[in-house]
Amino acid sequence: MADISFPTSTPTYCGASLTLSCPVTVNGSWSQYSVTAEALEAYCGARSAREEDLVNAFTTNRTRIEQLAEAMFELTEAREIVLRGGHFRFAG
Repeated sequence: MADISFPTSTPTYCGASLTLSCPVTVNGSWSQYSVTAEALEAYCGARSAREEDLVNAFTTNRTRIEQLAEAMFELTEAREIVLRGGHFRFAG
């Protein structure tokens, strides 16, 4: 089992990829995870792909998002992950 922690931070918006990203430590190494605007709109209630709407949806659903990110880090052993709609759909 990996040692994963999510420091309190404000997500960083990337307009080119329409994602929000946050730092994470995995087994003591800094990394990041991202979540797509599509996933935030479809599964977290974001009203649009505008930064303010995505950050609000992220903040409201942060616990769920971090739980899914943790599961994906453990499952894939990836250095960085991008959470997409399918990840939320299959997680239930």
